[in-house]
Amino acid sequence: MDNLNEEDKPEKETKSLDEEKEELTLDEKLKDTEDKLLRSLAELENQRNRFEKEIKEAIDFGGFNFARENLAILDNLQRAHASIKNDPELKKSQDLGKFLKNIEIVEKDLISIFKRNKIEKINCLNKKFDPNFHQAMTEIEDNKSVPGTIVQEIQPGYMFGNRLLRPSLVAVSKKIENKEPKNGDKIKKNK
Repeated sequence: MDNLNEEDKPEKETKSLDEEKEELTLDEKLKDTEDKLLRSLAELENQRNRFEKEIKEAIDFGGFNFARENLAILDNLQRAHASIKNDPELKKSQDLGKFLKNIEIVEKDLISIFKRNKIEKINCLNKKFDPNFHQAMTEIEDNKSVPGTIVQEIQPGYMFGNRLLRPSLVAVSKKIENKEPKNGDKIKKNK
């Protein structure tokens, strides 16, 4: 019987090792499943945050393209006003003042609508050129202004909230170049 007991012992030890392996694999499976669940929850949370951000941006900036296209209306209205005001034939008309006043009212209304919808004109005259908000169209020689200062606005720029809707087209000052020949150049010309 002792022999049987000894033979039984290894079987019991073997069974307990197998049971431990099964338990380890169950523990590993449980940990693996728990890890997958946590990753899935984290991914869902990230996706929810992305969707919330996209919805907020759609609400805040959904009219961005519409606003940009409406700037053309304001530009054309301002050009028409200037053109009509400076037309020699129309200056003779007695009703010119009334007509210009009506154009100005429409322009003010459009600007008011822009302001209510967070569309603001960029004030750029006499400010330092910033490529994030301005687009330089030309340089003007000017010793009165610091080089790089905006001295003329060609077309106004606009912001839509904190986003650039359209950059200001500007003329930037530069130092007047000294066009006198250098001393070495004078000597060469005299020879």
